[in-house]
Amino acid sequence: MATMNISLPDQMREWVEAQAKSGKYGNVSDYMRDLIRHDQEREMKIAHMQKLVDEARAGGISNKTAEEVIATARAKARAGAV
Repeated sequence: MATMNISLPDQMREWVEAQAKSGKYGNVSDYMRDLIRHDQEREMKIAHMQKLVDEARAGGISNKTAEEVIATARAKARAGAV
């Protein structure tokens, strides 16, 4: 595993150390890795949502009623397609 050194203002350093000492994390590195994992997941979700928006915009205007759109979305959600 590679090592990376970062500089933090005292207030942030104290926060990170307190999180590590809280018992939820084994050490500061565990806390930082958890932050990075959450950020990666967030970025992937944003990219997925943007892809859905792009696909929807490329699909043009629908002639379906709001009720039809909602019914289709619910059916897809029940089938695990969303």
